[in-house]
Amino acid sequence: MASSNDIVLQVDDLQVHFHGEGPVSRAVDGATFTIREAETVCIVGESGCGKTVTALAVMGLLSQPPARLAGGRIFFQGQSLLDMAPAELRALRGKRMAMVFQEPMTSLNPVFTIGNQIGEAILVHEDVAVSEARRRTIQLLADVGIADPEKRVDDYPHQLSGGQRQRAMIAMALACGPTLMIADEPTTALDVTVQAQILQLLRHLQQRNRMAIQYITHDLGVVAAIADRVYVMYAGLIIEQGTTDHIFKNPRHPYTMALLDSLPTREKRGRRLYSIPGSVPHPAYKPSGCPFHPRCPHRRPSCIERFPDMCDYGEGHLARCPILFGMEKDQA
Repeated sequence: MASSNDIVLQVDDLQVHFHGEGPVSRAVDGATFTIREAETVCIVGESGCGKTVTALAVMGLLSQPPARLAGGRIFFQGQSLLDMAPAELRALRGKRMAMVFQEPMTSLNPVFTIGNQIGEAILVHEDVAVSEARRRTIQLLADVGIADPEKRVDDYPHQLSGGQRQRAMIAMALACGPTLMIADEPTTALDVTVQAQILQLLRHLQQRNRMAIQYITHDLGVVAAIADRVYVMYAGLIIEQGTTDHIFKNPRHPYTMALLDSLPTREKRGRRLYSIPGSVPHPAYKPSGCPFHPRCPHRRPSCIERFPDMCDYGEGHLARCPILFGMEKDQA
């Protein structure tokens, strides 16, 4: 485990498997990453790459079975989450660690008001009066930009717009001043104007509270707007990592390059966008060697035989591909 005092979350070689009637599904197959205080780290990749499963494992929200933590360690501010008793983890979750989900209508209870649901998070973790919890709830709604919070606090989820519901979910996550917020594609279902407002809100709240954010997305436009560092995930593994400039200006893995090629830009206006052929492999039926080789235009015979270790391209920029940039000698 790293010794730096500013590391909020450290995940080392995390492996999450799902067991059913067929072969074992290796949804997360050795993910390693860190998030520091006041830092936004984006984990990016197509659907099915293991991003959400990784987040749920960190939060302790996976049902076991069918899930099984097959290996690895998770540290939160130096504490091993996997060694905690369930009661200890529940006390941590919602207070010092919080999560915002993709679709608020599946996360908010339709029969309770927004105020009741946000206030409950405060009452569960802090010894305060109901009146104080309500006052703080109204302030939280104001903080996340919901107009007329004194009225909206008594609204039910269906009475709010999609953007307002997502803001309410963020308010709930912020209720106890967490050190770490995990946001799982929280703007996917929103129009671009509301999406920009939510991203700006998260950045403002992070700067004010020095909160670490783990942002999960497949949208590289969002990554460019908010990320300090980026981890590119494919088939349950981190295949490239670096600063936002590293990833966008100097990508080193063919998968990262393909994701960037499929991103609409002004220069590509009027041209057909690139689409990565094929699909992410099923976690129970991964190919040999590099899992991206069936879709990779640069593959060589060695890619089919073995999966390379991380190649160090300097300044914390790592990628699991030695082929394109003359690093093969380091993989002998």
